[in-house]
Amino acid sequence: MTPAVRREAGMVTAEIAVALPALVLVLTLGLGAVGAVTDHLRCVDAARTGARLLARGEPVEEVRREVARQSPEGARIALAVGPGSVQVDVSTDLPTVLSALGVRGRPRGVAHAVPEAAP
Repeated sequence: MTPAVRREAGMVTAEIAVALPALVLVLTLGLGAVGAVTDHLRCVDAARTGARLLARGEPVEEVRREVARQSPEGARIALAVGPGSVQVDVSTDLPTVLSALGVRGRPRGVAHAVPEAAP
């Protein structure tokens, strides 16, 4: 072996040892972000469904069950029925992966609906 070849022996191992943790971190952040976006979309869809059902005059407990079924696990649900409108607020915490890395935020969906005037 020539002296140049001996000096470069193990170089690939060192490069992988440096790059692998960065790759794992990027992959973890990416998966956490996908989870956060999915939870946000589920919150928005559940809030819209709940507002539509409340505006239609469905019973509040039945609406709460349907919203909970469509929401992410552990979501907080708030229903407000006013004289001329209804509001549904669905929120949840970020996935554990992002929270552990210090990312802050709360996926949330809010929907308002105005019941049509009765004849």
